[in-house]
Amino acid sequence: MGRHRLRTMGRRPLRTMCWLSLRTMPPPKSPGTPGIAQHLSPRRNGEVRPPSRPSSPVAHGQSPRHTRKRPVVDPEASAPTKIRIQKILASAGLASRRGSEDLIRTGRVSVNGRAAVLGDSAELGTDVITVDGERIRIERPRYWMLHKPTSVVTTVSDPHGRKTVMHLLPEGLGPIHPVGRLDRDSSGLLLLTNDGELTQLLLHPSHQSEKDYRVTVKGTLDQEQVEKIQKGLYLEDGRTAPAKLNKLRADPDTGTSTFVLTLIEGRKRQIRRMMLAVGRPVKKLTRIRMGPIVLGRLPVGKARPLRAEEVRSLKAYAAKLKPAPRARKRSPGAPSKSPPRSDRRR
Repeated sequence: MGRHRLRTMGRRPLRTMCWLSLRTMPPPKSPGTPGIAQHLSPRRNGEVRPPSRPSSPVAHGQSPRHTRKRPVVDPEASAPTKIRIQKILASAGLASRRGSEDLIRTGRVSVNGRAAVLGDSAELGTDVITVDGERIRIERPRYWMLHKPTSVVTTVSDPHGRKTVMHLLPEGLGPIHPVGRLDRDSSGLLLLTNDGELTQLLLHPSHQSEKDYRVTVKGTLDQEQVEKIQKGLYLEDGRTAPAKLNKLRADPDTGTSTFVLTLIEGRKRQIRRMMLAVGRPVKKLTRIRMGPIVLGRLPVGKARPLRAEEVRSLKAYAAKLKPAPRARKRSPGAPSKSPPRSDRRR
């Protein structure tokens, strides 16, 4: 509307006037004479401001230029090769990070024939690390996920000759172990790795790592049963931690109920015992999530390596898992206090 108004007043639009002024402005006669850019956009310090927007090649009939994307750099690949000794020992599964520090303090760890001290680092594949005189070999970290079927045991080997989860992995994968367990009658997500430190972080009872299960039970759960499960049930080995129960759906045709149960602990056959405690035996049990890793559409019996972003999210999640706070030591002569209700023995 403004441009139309200018034309009606006999004036050219501002943009046209600027373009004409550029075309009619004479070029500088000498190098010292200020040029067009100096006339248009001088800086306060006298420097010339570069053009704010380059001319588009499309306007001149040329093919559009595609900006070159920067290559994605894996932060793990660009990380320094020197790694703390205690982290190497923990990753090898020899001990926890704190236990590895104890091994170093007691002089049981050597690097290239020299006794290691806290703070020492080593380069994998180059330095020779020994514990009690025996060399430890550090494999490249591997992270896999498996959709475990039923009738398969979650172990590296079975003395009874039963089929294990290791039979479902590619040959030549190297040393790798399951993170936690799924009983023989259960299916679903199972993580496998040779990262001992990550395994300890995910499985330590005090870290309360979340796991989701899709559970189908016989009968219909009422509100009282749901509340008991969510608040915690008394089992033979103590009271269970509070759980989350979501997406409850009853099927009148089969006489079953299906729901998603979130646990922060992992006792032996815990869900099956919990459901028996409320009179609803389990018909089907499938784990669908471990921390940030979800089962998704991975077919039953199939395995795949974790993607780079999945590994990063899993490590970040595990790093945030913190053990429960330790009880403070009572000073001599101070009156004893009864433990909080959640810490009392059931």
